[in-house]
Amino acid sequence: MQITITARRFELTKAIRDYVESSCLKLKKYFDQIITIHVTLALENSRNLCELSLHAGKFGLQATAEEMDMYLSIDTALDKMEAQIKKLKDRVTDHQKRALKEQFTDFSRASDIRVNNKDHARKTIKTKRVITEPMEIQEAMDKMEASKEDFFIFRNIETDRINVLVKRDSENYKLFEP
Repeated sequence: MQITITARRFELTKAIRDYVESSCLKLKKYFDQIITIHVTLALENSRNLCELSLHAGKFGLQATAEEMDMYLSIDTALDKMEAQIKKLKDRVTDHQKRALKEQFTDFSRASDIRVNNKDHARKTIKTKRVITEPMEIQEAMDKMEASKEDFFIFRNIETDRINVLVKRDSENYKLFEP
């Protein structure tokens, strides 16, 4: 993350520079894809202005603040930027969850298969595709217990292959490794 600071109509001190840099680094904990932050500090008629411009991937955010103290204007602008970043992150993650949910509706389907041509007998096969999570066998057992299912499909971290864990009875499990 690159931080640039511009001072207008006053001399930028090392204390203010360090304060701005340390404050901007705190934004990284909310959104780690920040590329650049440009901070413009200005002194106009005893008013302290702080303008923040943030570039993160395909997103650009801006926040401004005007206070009587320079440090207070920096804090206010950073608080506004933090709120925008949280809102952006929620929107991005919500969009991804919605896309994943829509993807699962396409994966689930039922098919009729003709078993006997003379009787026109049919059987319905329900097909559901799942996205597997990488985890250890113990984690898969814990998740299966929590979900109360008889089987659990996961990607084994140790072998990097798809495994199926089946519950035989209350104490015994069966692990299928293709």
